Amino acid sequence: MGATASVDVVEVGPRDGLQNEPTVLGTSTKVAYIERLIRAGARRIEAVSFVHPRRVPQMADAEAVMAAVPRDAGVSYIGLVLNRRGLDRALAAGVDEVNYVVITTETFSRRNQGMGVEASLAAWHDIAAAARAAGVRVSLTVSAAFGCPFEGEVPSERVREIVERSLATPADELALADTIGVGVPRQVRDLADLVARTAPGTPLRMHFHNTRNTGYANALAAVESGVRVLDASAGGIGGCPFAPAATGNIATEDLIYALHRSGVRTGLDLDATAAAGTWICERLGKSEPPAMLGRAGSFPAPAR
Repeated sequence: MGATASVDVVEVGPRDGLQNEPTVLGTSTKVAYIERLIRAGARRIEAVSFVHPRRVPQMADAEAVMAAVPRDAGVSYIGLVLNRRGLDRALAAGVDEVNYVVITTETFSRRNQGMGVEASLAAWHDIAAAARAAGVRVSLTVSAAFGCPFEGEVPSERVREIVERSLATPADELALADTIGVGVPRQVRDLADLVARTAPGTPLRMHFHNTRNTGYANALAAVESGVRVLDASAGGIGGCPFAPAATGNIATEDLIYALHRSGVRTGLDLDATAAAGTWICERLGKSEPPAMLGRAGSFPAPAR
């Protein structure tokens, strides 16, 4: 990876982290979590999603959160949208970026988004064009790129097809998501190479879950493959409410520990990030954070 390498970490705890937690937090607590992440150095934060509150009640106060977050800290706030109504809400709330999801398989797409893959692709083209017209950065996440909880293995050719068809309308950034945590490093390297050939010039981000304890190995494999943007969730909280047994995202503090010890810069403060992860887990009623750094501490230990 080299001592001069740097990686941008997109902090997804406030959205992907909280959306699958049984405890629904108040707006002020969510904003306090975001403020702690900012103080730790986070500069791209997936703060909210604009989805139907009955389907994801944890995100019902998206507009209120966006109205209260700090606007003078140089932070780009990302909002997840799944349809045109969600985009309209996101633009009105003043997000800096929108992220849209296309799922690789028909079964998961219908369960997660209430529409098939073809309809989801059509919605992406409409949303991407409208976001660009509004001057808002737009990213596309190809979800279940490493495997599907309902249909099993997802061939790399299917990922290539989805990427190619989606990017007929350009994205500012493309993300591949291991939504249920089934990927392994060889798969990461293969898909990174596939995207480089299929969508040259489109920045690639990767999103990992640690369901089967491969998330951090996958993140390091991604960096070794040239990926320079990774998603992570402080505290290691989260998961997908529509995917059975999908446990939390890789923890931001555990990820940056591995990166920093490998000579890779992130611009994030390890101890402050770990403290933010522990703090939010306490508010969620977790006796121990899924993240390891909150328990083990950093190494070498900071001077006191």
